[in-house]
Amino acid sequence: MTSTRARRIAGGAALAAAGLLAYQVAKYKRGTRQRFEMKEGPAPGTPEFSRLVSAMTGAPLLLGNRVKVMRNGSTLDAMVEAISSAKKTIDCSSYIYWPGPTADRFSEAFIERARAGVEVNLVFDGYGSAKLDGDHLERLRHSGVNVSIFRPVRWYNLRKLNNRMHRRILVVDGALAFVGGVGIADVWTGDAQDPEHWRETHLRVEGPAVVDIFGAFMENWTEATKGILTGTHIADPPSFDDGVALQVTRSTPTGGATAATELFYAAVAGARERLWLTTAYFAPDRTFEEVLCHAARRGVDVRVLVNGHKVDKEVARQAGHRSYGKLLEAGARMFEYDRTMLHAKVLLVDGGWANVGSANFDSRSFDLDLEINVAVLDPGLVEELSDHFLEDLKVSEEIDIESWRKRPLRKRAAEYATEVLQQSL
Repeated sequence: MTSTRARRIAGGAALAAAGLLAYQVAKYKRGTRQRFEMKEGPAPGTPEFSRLVSAMTGAPLLLGNRVKVMRNGSTLDAMVEAISSAKKTIDCSSYIYWPGPTADRFSEAFIERARAGVEVNLVFDGYGSAKLDGDHLERLRHSGVNVSIFRPVRWYNLRKLNNRMHRRILVVDGALAFVGGVGIADVWTGDAQDPEHWRETHLRVEGPAVVDIFGAFMENWTEATKGILTGTHIADPPSFDDGVALQVTRSTPTGGATAATELFYAAVAGARERLWLTTAYFAPDRTFEEVLCHAARRGVDVRVLVNGHKVDKEVARQAGHRSYGKLLEAGARMFEYDRTMLHAKVLLVDGGWANVGSANFDSRSFDLDLEINVAVLDPGLVEELSDHFLEDLKVSEEIDIESWRKRPLRKRAAEYATEVLQQSL
């Protein structure tokens, strides 16, 4: 094949991919103009709200779980410790597994357990973990680790390429799980002290909810491998007398409203006193703009904490700016985190309900990607997460409405220009 012909074929493939992506973005954009409406929803933390979420998403309320909130690099240390303690099975899925010392550390831990006779199953997203080279994967497989790629970037997979496995899950012996926003990469080490070390929130879970968390892993594993896991993978974790209630929402795009969309909308619509949101990417559509503004107007303390200039995708930040004016006019308060990249995804509503997971507050998480969210119904844990939120506000800049109104025209134009592009990132 001549170089000229090869370039033409490559160019044609790239054009086809770009056309398909544009079509998908337009389709989702058209389909989310008006999602749904709820005049007066039940308050998060109440039995009625839990029943509503269960009815909408199929996620049951599970009692008797032990939960530990984890922040930043300590999460990775706890995960490696859990991996090293595995006796029978390790199941891990991650959107991000980037080359570097952290990936090497995890891989060595996986390899050590595989050689000790533990069944180790890993599934990485084909887009998010595309940086991982073949030699690294081969080393894992050669050592007895089962590794699969979820929707690898291939010409025959273009139809699903924009629907990514954004989940981050680790389940050990069917009894201990980690879930949240942490990826396996060097940026998640440290303690958010500088731009090379990100700010993150994750959960360590024991109890009945581990089975539901594993279910999200197996959904991706089964698609990638055609295999169904049984035995210790789906153990019967004990219910703890001192445990708390959790609700695990698995979100998979099928063309209609996803579970993440329904969960977040219901939570915002049902807020009575407080709604504090931390998210890496904030780009609400019209429906979510309206429900947030309505919450602020009815007296709810609405505060949104997003990334400032340290964000890893400036185009996503610009897309979110489009909504600032409406929210500020309604009485919501907007903050931009200035220390490093803010990657945490936490929603706090009133005094007894919080959600931690992989989903951001944007159309990619709501409409395109596979996500997992864990709702916690416990005043003590909600208070702990609230303290973290207030600590983050201390290193953030609040957006003043008068200054916002005076921003230059070129900035306003950039906000609108990046709105659609943001969905392809």
